[in-house]
Amino acid sequence: MNMQTKAHPQSTGALAVKRNKGGLLARLKEQRLLYVLMLPAIILTLMFSYVPMFGLYMAFINYQPGGGSFFKQFFTTEFVGWQWFEYFFTNGDFVRIMRNTLAQSFLSLLFGFPMPIILALMINELRNGWFKRTFQTVSYMPHFISWVIAANIIITMLSSGGVVNNILTGLHIVNEPIQFMQKGHLFWWIIAFGNAWKDMGFNAIMYLAAISAINPELYEVAKVDGASRLKQMLHITLPSIRPTIIILAILAIGGILNAGFDQQYLLQNNTVMEYSEVIDTYTYKYGLQNGMFSYGAAVGLFKSLVAFVLVISVNQMAKKMEQQSLF
Repeated sequence: MNMQTKAHPQSTGALAVKRNKGGLLARLKEQRLLYVLMLPAIILTLMFSYVPMFGLYMAFINYQPGGGSFFKQFFTTEFVGWQWFEYFFTNGDFVRIMRNTLAQSFLSLLFGFPMPIILALMINELRNGWFKRTFQTVSYMPHFISWVIAANIIITMLSSGGVVNNILTGLHIVNEPIQFMQKGHLFWWIIAFGNAWKDMGFNAIMYLAAISAINPELYEVAKVDGASRLKQMLHITLPSIRPTIIILAILAIGGILNAGFDQQYLLQNNTVMEYSEVIDTYTYKYGLQNGMFSYGAAVGLFKSLVAFVLVISVNQMAKKMEQQSLF
């Protein structure tokens, strides 16, 4: 018995030394089948996420498409450095674009982030299995509707003869219909509620998955101690899914400048353009419609850099405060 006990740590140590000597090549050989399975994903990531990065150089040149070779024109065009970034920061559009982008993103985050959590908690409390599945299915169906259809639904509901105005006039809250889509100060709120309605059910799936991983014995013990369903939710469910909430919060804050393109482009009109123009629609207008490709690339690069800095900063804050982080 003693000989076996002593031999075990020695054999384990010898195996560890053997593995260390092999290094990276040994691990690659040992796990070659796993890397083969990963190969398609690696190739797709390189093709669509890393190879296109050479196009960022366009933000530092004065690129104008012509009839010759793309690569020849791309790499022989005049290098202008930070000119396009300076133009973006100093022209009159910067303050307006950033105001609209930050306001819409903040309102969307304010309403759109807690609503999936609340919805997941509500669905989790349903005890009728058939009704629970039906309610969950109906809640995430709007996510699979294209913004073309969703925008038309929103416009129809907010029109003069739409459901919202009929309810407001029927309850005598207003005397005449409100022209929602023609009032700029209401556009931010329309986008925020539209985003929350469309993605609330789908985002709740991640929280429901986290809730399903909670040990049922915790609820049984809480019931024995006399905890109500509300107390079980507050003291068991929410603390258990807190790591998921923190991770998704980091990702949401990192995308604070990503106010969206489809919903803005489909819902905006000339009367609300002062409040509806965001970075994505601004980049599309100048980069593609006006042919200012280098300027559009510079604005897009600025947005990506801000998102990168925010993700790193919020991740470090979460790591120090909550001991939870993405990396």
